[in-house]
Amino acid sequence: MQHYLNIKDAGDLETCVSEAIALKQHPVKFKTLGQGKTICLLFFNNSLRTRLSTQKAAINLGMDVIVMNFGSEGWQLEYEDGVVMDQGKSEHIKEAAQVVSQYADIVAIRAFAGLVDKEKDEADMVLNGFKQHAAIPVVNMESSVGHPLQALADAITLAENKTIEKPKVVLSWAPHPKALPHAVANSFVHMMNLQDAEFVITHPKGYELDPKITEGCEIINDQKKALENADFVYVKNWSSYTDYGKVLSQDKNWMMTQGKLGNAKFMHCLPVRRNVVVEDAVLESDQSLVIEQANNRTYSAQIILKKLLETL
Repeated sequence: MQHYLNIKDAGDLETCVSEAIALKQHPVKFKTLGQGKTICLLFFNNSLRTRLSTQKAAINLGMDVIVMNFGSEGWQLEYEDGVVMDQGKSEHIKEAAQVVSQYADIVAIRAFAGLVDKEKDEADMVLNGFKQHAAIPVVNMESSVGHPLQALADAITLAENKTIEKPKVVLSWAPHPKALPHAVANSFVHMMNLQDAEFVITHPKGYELDPKITEGCEIINDQKKALENADFVYVKNWSSYTDYGKVLSQDKNWMMTQGKLGNAKFMHCLPVRRNVVVEDAVLESDQSLVIEQANNRTYSAQIILKKLLETL
């Protein structure tokens, strides 16, 4: 594995999940693997789980960690070729990526979608700019279009909690007061397409995800129907893709409740707005897996860093 930019970069998903679960039982078993190696975490956007879990994963492997909140501490970067840099941007990605490559052995990047220009977001300029110009492996800690570390943690959580060979897993849209990106939902769909499961996506009309990503998936606009006999329900808000970045509806009837959930396990990537996205009773029930998911973020990051370290 040269980089980890999407879930497919991990190789066979079932094998990767099994390795991560084994690693979870002995988290410092490979402590010497990362000794003398440094990871640089660049955050263009805020984080809690991603920052702490990736740091913890690197520490478990014996790595040194450099963290920079690039959005507030770094120079504003230019990504276009041939541009005359006489405006607000002070540094080009070409130099920045090469410089970071001298300070670290792996670079991990978090840079959200702007939700204004679809074409620009889908180009994933920050992540792909570092991939192109850095001389070291690049890890996606959430980009404009994907969050593969979260998706891998979700796959680990599903594997640990499923009680039947082919569970029914539902990805349900939920209301949110802000326009949110598609990255988590996109990567969850990518991951579920690699699973042996009955997978259903449910959302109000107008909230279709990128059709290239959901091609072949079962999509039901009736939430109640979609949730029938579900074993796992993954709840997430996203803004409109067709009317890009817009909040078309805040229909409170789509909030997840205990009554809707039935006997299913509840999943969410966090942070979550209580009694907007999901009611308190769900989060505080034994059916909630959100804390387990957060814990598995360490081991999804750790198995990826382990694989990358083994190639250095």
